[in-house]
Amino acid sequence: MRRRGFLTLASATAAAAALTSGSHSALAADEELVLYCSPQIEWCQLMVEEFEKATGIKVAMTRKSSGETFAQIKAEERNPKGDVWWGGTGDPHLQAAEEGLTEEYVSPNADQLHDWAINQAAAGSNRTVGIYAGALGIGYNSELLEQAGLEPPQCWADLTKPEYAGEIQIANPNSSGTSYTTLATLVQVFGEEDAFDLMKAMHVNVNQYTKSGSAPIKNAARGETAIAITFQHDMVTQKVAGFPIEIVSPCEGTGFEIGSMSIIKDGPNPESARAFYDFALEADIQALAANAAAYQVPSNAGAAPPPQAPKLEEIKLIEYDFKEYGSSATRQRLLKRWDDEVGALPR
Repeated sequence: MRRRGFLTLASATAAAAALTSGSHSALAADEELVLYCSPQIEWCQLMVEEFEKATGIKVAMTRKSSGETFAQIKAEERNPKGDVWWGGTGDPHLQAAEEGLTEEYVSPNADQLHDWAINQAAAGSNRTVGIYAGALGIGYNSELLEQAGLEPPQCWADLTKPEYAGEIQIANPNSSGTSYTTLATLVQVFGEEDAFDLMKAMHVNVNQYTKSGSAPIKNAARGETAIAITFQHDMVTQKVAGFPIEIVSPCEGTGFEIGSMSIIKDGPNPESARAFYDFALEADIQALAANAAAYQVPSNAGAAPPPQAPKLEEIKLIEYDFKEYGSSATRQRLLKRWDDEVGALPR
């Protein structure tokens, strides 16, 4: 079923123009910021460079996947080291909000955002906010499949076919927000029991569970695996770079992420954290994503998606329940079940 409300909101007319660059320079030049960043490293580096240039605030940035970053923030709860967690799938951001690991904050730029980004903030009691959106898919190396004489998969259920033995890569959902979104998507598409049956059947076709959610499509581009399960915008990055990657939106319907941003509770530099939060929501800053080969749909209504970005209105999106699958209890239960019933299977 298409998530019609999401698509209607995503196509809304642009809000007020983004703030001018002069609004970025409110803090003293000796301020610092510790940034935990979960999208691709190129985009993380671009954000650091632009923020430092605009504000004079020095940034110490660490790049880790969504699951790893959540685990780090939780481990540092009694002595927080970071200020802002920027990017990565929204489910662990919602779990962090539920567990009180992040601060409530409403940016003055919030009225410029698509409603789906504001809805994400509401689900997290304003302890997080949506910064981009992207749909899951199946990517494949067309040259490898042709050489093997294999037809490309068109549906989630196709991934269990015996002819794909050893041909699939997907990340581990414990470390990867992308893969947890896939797990939650399959549960919502098929029902929990059938979803776990599918994942167990697919396990024999998986050659590696990677740490990072984008790693499978990068490996497919390099010819190290034929099929990858990840977000479609990560597939576009490889396709634009000239690799023989093709993109499939699964026939049963697919889930999507609302990539999010959160201020870490009791972080060392709260003023710098709020300054970065506001900065990252501005239309002109979000529009820079394509410069880092990032092809997500931005949350600021005044920031046009890159022309290569997947057209969400053309994808069969499910009614993804962010509140349920971003809850601590559901996420922990599903991850434990995956460990016990899928990850523990012999290889």
